[in-house]
Amino acid sequence: MGHGGNIIEELIADHREVEEFFARIEELPSGDERRKHLADQATIELVRHSVAEEAYLYPAVREHVTDGEGLADRELEDHATVERLMKQLEGCEAGDPEFDHLVGRLMTEVRDHIADEESNLFPRLRSQCPDDFLDKLGDKARQAKKTAPTRPHPSTPDKPPANKLLAPGIGLVDRLRDRMTGRGKD
Repeated sequence: MGHGGNIIEELIADHREVEEFFARIEELPSGDERRKHLADQATIELVRHSVAEEAYLYPAVREHVTDGEGLADRELEDHATVERLMKQLEGCEAGDPEFDHLVGRLMTEVRDHIADEESNLFPRLRSQCPDDFLDKLGDKARQAKKTAPTRPHPSTPDKPPANKLLAPGIGLVDRLRDRMTGRGKD
């Protein structure tokens, strides 16, 4: 959940973690129950990651990057698409005929989003912001992920200040539900 480093390093480490979950899903045969468990773990990480990006990365992009408003808005549209897919996937078991389709679409969307962030957004932000600012954002992102929701909530706000106010409470409820159901446990 928390990897260390500035916000860019933190988010790239999250990307690699999610990609590991995806690779493990792809190694398993269709219908294998472990695919659902791995999809849940990927969802937990993706939701936490999105909360950190929406609370700290995208506001910094809006403020410091040329055309940051448009860039951040496009990234939020990607998040909305991914969040809807994760919500649909949440209701599917590994043996459900829709599961493979949804998990495939999720992987494609997330991989495209990652490629865009790492090749476009992150370099632009790094060139416009001092290292100490990016370091502070990394600390804030790690803190946000500790209290973030673990389940998709497509209708919740994705911009400050509302997202920063609601995420910890929603996260508490999600973590209680996860504990009661065993969701996301290794």
